[in-house]
Amino acid sequence: MLAAKKVGFIGAGNMGEALIKALLAAGRLKADQIMVSDIDPARLRFLESTYCILAATGNAPLARAAQVIVLAVKPNQVDGALGEIRDSLAHLPLVISIAAGVPLARIQQGLGCPLPLIRIMPNTPALVLAGASAIAAGPNAGPDHVAVARLLFEAVGRVVEVQESAMNAVTALSGSGPAYLLLVMEALIDAGVLLGLPRPIARSLVVQTTLGSAKLFDEAAGHPGALKDQVTSPGGTTIYGLAVLERGAVRGLFMDAVAAAARRSEELGGK
Repeated sequence: MLAAKKVGFIGAGNMGEALIKALLAAGRLKADQIMVSDIDPARLRFLESTYCILAATGNAPLARAAQVIVLAVKPNQVDGALGEIRDSLAHLPLVISIAAGVPLARIQQGLGCPLPLIRIMPNTPALVLAGASAIAAGPNAGPDHVAVARLLFEAVGRVVEVQESAMNAVTALSGSGPAYLLLVMEALIDAGVLLGLPRPIARSLVVQTTLGSAKLFDEAAGHPGALKDQVTSPGGTTIYGLAVLERGAVRGLFMDAVAAAARRSEELGGK
């Protein structure tokens, strides 16, 4: 499905590079299938020399040559990038946007013609091939277009499909979620230090505990509460710690935090 396609990346930041690196490593694309453009010439030279891909001379030439265009610029750069490529799309390429908070309607308006569009919300663990990406297809994107997007983003992690109306929730949960989990990890490491553990030891224990708990939950069929109960002996250490967290309404705070992030995502998307 990707064998005969040229894929162009408009924007060559960390996420764009992570995708390029993963796609090449997985053999889903060859180097001569990938083009990239960026406002930073030094960045382009680095990517060209590191991955042997083609550095385009601008966004418009890239758009004319690519069958799949990945719009990987910052949200405030989207309108400018769309204006540069809108007259170079007569071949009707698939356009995939990973610009957070930018709705498909705004992209469609900026391109000026009906194209197959897909909006994707990846998250930062994609940088280590452990990302979570949500796909929302536009009205002109068919199953084949969605399949192409899945092939691209499954190279950096897990992919789910949602309606675009769910994208603010996705942004708040998996987009912002790494920050919530890292905050918990930081607090647990500090707790270990408070109790006398050397910080490197505390860090190692928390990292592995987090990885192991995620893997355990992912491979289990049940509710996370059931796994939690397996760790929680009557009158034991875990239930005493959980009681403190419950008195602090930690679960409610997490739900409120995700809801607040979703509201902010909606506000930014409307600007």
